[in-house]
Amino acid sequence: MIETPYLLYLGRATDPADIKTSRGLAVFRPDISVGEFRHDDCPLTLDLPRMDFAAARAAGARTLVLGIANAGGKLGEPLILDALAAMEAGLDIASGLHHRLKAEPRLVEAAARLGRQLHDVRDPRPDIPVGNGKKRAGKRLLTVGTDCSVGKMYTTLCLADALARRGVAADFRATGQTGILVAGDGVPLDAVVADFISGAIEQISPARDDDGWDLIEGQGSLYHPSFAGVSMGLLHGAQPDALVLCHDPVRPHMRGLPHYPLPGIAQTIEANLNAARLTNDDVRVVGIALNTSAMPEAEARALCAKIEAEFELPTSDPYRFGVETILDRLLGTEAAAPNVAATA
Repeated sequence: MIETPYLLYLGRATDPADIKTSRGLAVFRPDISVGEFRHDDCPLTLDLPRMDFAAARAAGARTLVLGIANAGGKLGEPLILDALAAMEAGLDIASGLHHRLKAEPRLVEAAARLGRQLHDVRDPRPDIPVGNGKKRAGKRLLTVGTDCSVGKMYTTLCLADALARRGVAADFRATGQTGILVAGDGVPLDAVVADFISGAIEQISPARDDDGWDLIEGQGSLYHPSFAGVSMGLLHGAQPDALVLCHDPVRPHMRGLPHYPLPGIAQTIEANLNAARLTNDDVRVVGIALNTSAMPEAEARALCAKIEAEFELPTSDPYRFGVETILDRLLGTEAAAPNVAATA
């Protein structure tokens, strides 16, 4: 178990997308986030108290979360030095980077000497089965996207919270490093061997008979040539009854691939429905979630209304405007409307 509360690490990051793990924890788990650590040349903030390691330990922090993402997920020298200093101050270290903490000898030695814990969030459990595609009881919703990092985790968490407020049993099933730290459990899907991806999702979303929902965090995109394999395996293992499509309307191209344009909403819906039907013929799309964080509110609301009318699907920015209309469609508490992908 990773001890809380957390000190959230920003380091020297300058790109807001690079601190998405720390930001996700600050947004969804402020109760266990006591502060942020950043160097003087870091222009970003989570609007948490800025603390050094000793001050954070004195304020009750137990673990420094290296909540950043860099190219290749590497532990660079500055990051290693900061982690060593944090352990000297009395903090454990948690990281979701691909480069494992336990693969760095200096961190392993310091942890042993100081009695600290190193938590590699991207270490999958060893008992993941191969997926079998057998129909299992329960209801499941999966978020999918036109691209990576378009709000699938935020949307899934917002849906889970809103269902709980309606008195509907709902569990968030995390598939990425941030979601695992938020939920305290899950599977780091991008670290699972390809043959076991669908089995990993079957494992974390087992049969349920309480008329509740599993809300499964999506990963990647079927249209991203780097990560489509993970997205496909997730679709098959989730066996979803419902999909919510997530989209960033101001993104100029696929993340990290300026030579790849974003796919259209209609083609993305159809591709995900076709892939999901392998394990659930009755899958349907119940809404579209837009990430409008870069847009003025009036413009964002107008775009939601435009896309909702075009696709005849409830459309919202879940974090800014809520998910009630999407839940009405999901639960059948609205007047039924045709579920069509519309035209491109």
